[in-house]
Amino acid sequence: MRQLTNLRHDKLAMVSLIVIFFTLLCGLFAPFIAPHDPAEVDMGLRYAPPSWDYLLGNDHLGRCILSRILFGIRPSVLWVLLALVISVMIGAIVGFLSGYFRGRVDAFLMRVCDIMLSFPGYVMALAIIGVLGVGLENILIAFIVTKWAWFARVIRTSVRQFAESDYVRYSKAIGVGHGRIMLKHILPVTFADIAVISSSSISSMILQISGFSFLGLGVQAPTAEWGMMLSEARSVMFTRPELLLAPGFAIIFIVMAFNFLSDSLQVALDPRSRGTRDPRRKSLSLINPGSRKEVAETK
Repeated sequence: MRQLTNLRHDKLAMVSLIVIFFTLLCGLFAPFIAPHDPAEVDMGLRYAPPSWDYLLGNDHLGRCILSRILFGIRPSVLWVLLALVISVMIGAIVGFLSGYFRGRVDAFLMRVCDIMLSFPGYVMALAIIGVLGVGLENILIAFIVTKWAWFARVIRTSVRQFAESDYVRYSKAIGVGHGRIMLKHILPVTFADIAVISSSSISSMILQISGFSFLGLGVQAPTAEWGMMLSEARSVMFTRPELLLAPGFAIIFIVMAFNFLSDSLQVALDPRSRGTRDPRRKSLSLINPGSRKEVAETK
């Protein structure tokens, strides 16, 4: 989309994209760039300080913290991203069917969404984990089950805004199929809303899986995961607080990156909210000699 080119002028968005891209690459290639096996136990290095061989030191079992941080990207970010994609896909299918066909289809699908949304997300996730058991797979299933209805609601609202547009009516009149209309005419104009809600939801999902793992309900040992690393360092948080810093800052940085990216996407894709965030506004206002006050305010 042409609006996405506005991101190139947003320094914060570009920095966020670099952080996210670098994090995903580190997670994908963790077996090749991690200096040590993240599950290798060496009690002789228990609570060892940082060194050239172990840049972030060692934990209570002598395991390399840096290696565990790198491998922790997979359950904390990559697998959560996969669950998000599946949730958005399900929500998009339901939202498009409901917003496009309306009538009985809309009424039935929205009642199903109402039932799903009537349960608090955390309570629903805990219930699913309680039934299926703890573990990464069950956490991801809980995310998909609890998130898709919310995505469907938001996407349905966006689709309804364009389902009765003139170009959609014309396409129906000349015999274009419903599927082609939704893919060619409605999906491009609703992409902005889908991108914004997806980028904003990934942050809460990362925090949730880290929180569940911290409580012992998510990823289980010996798999490396940031929330579980925080839980393991909890017993020495006053004597060895540096063990909390690596996983804590990893969570903070990636969540901040996704939040900043979400805000920048909303500004770039929504002309009404572009306002003073548009870096080109200053240069455009110089064209009008009577807009010096506006230029001064945007500096």
